[in-house]
Amino acid sequence: MARVGLTTERLTQAGAELADEIGFDQVTLSELARRFDVKVASLYSHLKNSQDLKTKIALLALEELADRAADAVAGRAGKDALTALANVYRDYAREHPGRYAATQLRLDPQAAAASAGLRHSQMTRAILRGYDLAEPDQTHAVRLLGSVFHGYVSLELGGGFSHSAPDTQETWSRILDALDALLRNWPAP
Repeated sequence: MARVGLTTERLTQAGAELADEIGFDQVTLSELARRFDVKVASLYSHLKNSQDLKTKIALLALEELADRAADAVAGRAGKDALTALANVYRDYAREHPGRYAATQLRLDPQAAAASAGLRHSQMTRAILRGYDLAEPDQTHAVRLLGSVFHGYVSLELGGGFSHSAPDTQETWSRILDALDALLRNWPAP
């Protein structure tokens, strides 16, 4: 019988908190069982294995991030929307480094289809409509934005910019200015 109080949702939330504390790569069923002071076997009623837990954490993080992004970009357009979306990604990564790392987990096709990944893509495409990009350039721009946001955030979280001037916020603002200028003047093929 499963221990009273343990649910898949509660375990997933605790796993997400654990990821923020110790790092997503370090999250295991053993670590989670220690947090609840139960034996690992008690978790198998709710989770198949550590990979299942990591997938559930990734799905939770993608949903949280999509909800924040939707709220931030609502009613905005152009550079204002671009900046709002970018700041959501950066802020989320800083507040929840383990969960942010989870958003990069390669999901199996069934999990990917159930994830908020499509919402992220749709929001980015909605922002890009303000820049009048047609396909395939819109897809190129979605990939560019994802690469820049993730690359900068990953380097910043890893301490890559901590020992040099100018301030990272100033660099972030300049990057967003540059992205806005590029999107307004997208090069012809």
